Amino acid sequence: MLKPITVYRFRPTTLAKVASKFWHFICNLRKGGLAAACSYGNNTYNAGTMTIYVDVSAAAHRRAGLGRYAESLTRALIPRLTHKLALFYNREKGVTLPPGLEYLPSRTVALSYKSWRMLIWAGQLARIPFNRLMPDASLFHATEHLLVPLKNVPTVLTVHDLIFRYLPEHHKPLNRWYLNWTMPLYCHRADHIIAVSEATRRDIVDAYHIPAEKISVIYEAADPRFEPQLRTVVEAMRARYHLPEQYLLYVGTIEPRKNLTRLLKVWEPLYQAHEVPPLVIAGQRGWLSADFFAALESSPAREGVLLTGYFQETDLPALYSGATAMVFPSLYEGFGLPPLEAMACGTPVLCSNVSSLPEVVEDVALTFDPTDDEAMAQALRRITHDKALRATLKEEGLCQAARFSWGRAAQETKRVYEQVLSTCRTAS
Repeated sequence: MLKPITVYRFRPTTLAKVASKFWHFICNLRKGGLAAACSYGNNTYNAGTMTIYVDVSAAAHRRAGLGRYAESLTRALIPRLTHKLALFYNREKGVTLPPGLEYLPSRTVALSYKSWRMLIWAGQLARIPFNRLMPDASLFHATEHLLVPLKNVPTVLTVHDLIFRYLPEHHKPLNRWYLNWTMPLYCHRADHIIAVSEATRRDIVDAYHIPAEKISVIYEAADPRFEPQLRTVVEAMRARYHLPEQYLLYVGTIEPRKNLTRLLKVWEPLYQAHEVPPLVIAGQRGWLSADFFAALESSPAREGVLLTGYFQETDLPALYSGATAMVFPSLYEGFGLPPLEAMACGTPVLCSNVSSLPEVVEDVALTFDPTDDEAMAQALRRITHDKALRATLKEEGLCQAARFSWGRAAQETKRVYEQVLSTCRTAS
């Protein structure tokens, strides 16, 4: 039975504000009033230089996985590009570039994230180019799901996942509505697409009928700081956060697709029977997480769940290293960075066997069907009690994690840039 169509109604004042901002913005672009629409970094530009722009908005706004991708890739590109590298991001009050990137040439647009994404969509629909924001661009790389409309400038779009399409109930309605309208448009308008996994590439081809040859799969990687930590470092971290000697660890945003409510339900009786250790959850509260927190507060094993709350990024390698195992029961991932980070720290991983995760962990993790309670329970028991298995997964996991690197990702991304530039020159 087909689901009823949901109609999203916007208040007239909201639509009026968006329309007003768009008109003001476009007028500035067409009149050449660029200073009113955007600002520049401190570096001087040479108009004759071929410049590749990378959108680092997600990194500037510290947006979890997307931000980590943009920052890590940019850092790895710096020593590898023969073209000039410049940054672009939407700037709000208090937003700054990550340390070490502020010396690169940059251009910004002084708009909030919501306003900016609506303006991009409007510009694409109206086919109004925003070239004055980056007048010296030879190529633009959109590292998140926002493709700036540009004329005669080749574009590369990174697609991380299509969760909003395949798990619509786990997305906020307005965000789902926006992405369902814009992603097909952006994917078709981009000259080339980078998918972060084969699973994501298949989803793009199936959903939007994009030719497979237009999509390159380039894997992400764990940051080099993720490595096995000294016992003294782990003990100091454990003391700071009041963690037990043994614990199962989840790292990631707390949101429905991460399947934490089911994990809690499966873990509770095992913990009460002293079959598994406490559960540590390290992650920010995400959207639609109320059901999980309600289940947690009513849990008969509430004292065995430790929420770290705010957690220093520098302590994350020690948190992984100190865990009995890392548990990742997600229903869908575009890539799945936390299991890779855990393996890089020498931590045994048990995770779900869906979407991109089998590509990341291959056969060096204990996997289970994330919708099967008994399979999850058996995996939790086994990883806890089988010391030999944990030792094997630790050793093989370190080797598996070493196969992924941001240097390799940057080199493959550079080849995509060169391919796109060459194709566009030939076509012109």
